[in-house]
Amino acid sequence: MRDIALRLPERLLPWYAANARDLPWRRDREPYHVLLSEIMLQQTRVEAVKAYYIRFLEALQTVYDLTNAGEQLLLKLWKGLGYYSRVRNLQKAAQAVVALGHFPDSAEDLQKLPGIGPYTAGAVASLCFERPTPAVDGNVLRVMTRLAAIETPINDTGLRRDITAALASAYPAGHCGDFTQALMELGATVCVPNGAPDCERCPVGDLCASKDGAWRHIPVRPAKKARRQELRSVLILRCGEKIALQKRPDRGLLAGLWEMPNRLGRTGVPGALEWARSLGAQPMELVRTVTRRHIFTHVEWELEGYEILCARQAEGLVYKTAAEAALPTAFRILLDQ
Repeated sequence: MRDIALRLPERLLPWYAANARDLPWRRDREPYHVLLSEIMLQQTRVEAVKAYYIRFLEALQTVYDLTNAGEQLLLKLWKGLGYYSRVRNLQKAAQAVVALGHFPDSAEDLQKLPGIGPYTAGAVASLCFERPTPAVDGNVLRVMTRLAAIETPINDTGLRRDITAALASAYPAGHCGDFTQALMELGATVCVPNGAPDCERCPVGDLCASKDGAWRHIPVRPAKKARRQELRSVLILRCGEKIALQKRPDRGLLAGLWEMPNRLGRTGVPGALEWARSLGAQPMELVRTVTRRHIFTHVEWELEGYEILCARQAEGLVYKTAAEAALPTAFRILLDQ
């Protein structure tokens, strides 16, 4: 694998220069911008991130702005991206940077920041500070395992370690950032995860041991565990334009975010009305029932919502309009008509 890695820069750098997509986070190498983009791109498609990235930087232009931002602003800016712990950790990392007085410039020191793992640290160190530190994500793992026809399961920690070491030996001085970007670009646009790779357009196709069809089963993925299924009943208690909300626990799924009152199991209309009364609301009319499904990584929610017009607000709950509340998608979809 090391022999292949050493031959990559001479092929990928000119190819990347001619074929790189125009993405907003590639227009400079400001560490704050790069860190923000890398955190946003975790678990999220590039096309979805573009608008979020621009909007976030319009609101919080510097790392100092991010440090001092209130939680509700952060959640509003992140609304719809999901995995909200990312933005909380991003702010903690920003606060650590400000306390330090500068951005760490090595992958080792970057990993000391809250929420920053080897991939993100390698990306920031190479893109911003020209350090020869690989950023090995799913795209890079796919490219390298296909090039070398490696059938070790892709989640094997030894495989990631070996690929990281092989690539580190190949990083070209003065072009570390571009090499990292080129590897990412190859995996995102040519050696793609879904469907057939575009081998005719691949700048390293002649080096690839999988081009004759082995790519169909490489990379080798472990069998996925079945998602846990949960049926949840949700109260949509309306007083005028406002709905009843509560905060989720500080730990776990959707930690600290707003939610509508909900519980496991099917409630049914009579049960929903009685539940609303038990919370101190005064139900007047069942406006509608709505069912939705929301899929997380490890759990799938089947949601049954009961929209109830109430004469008074329930004690102990907070009332906001849908626009005011940074509701996570799992609950916001219940408001869609």
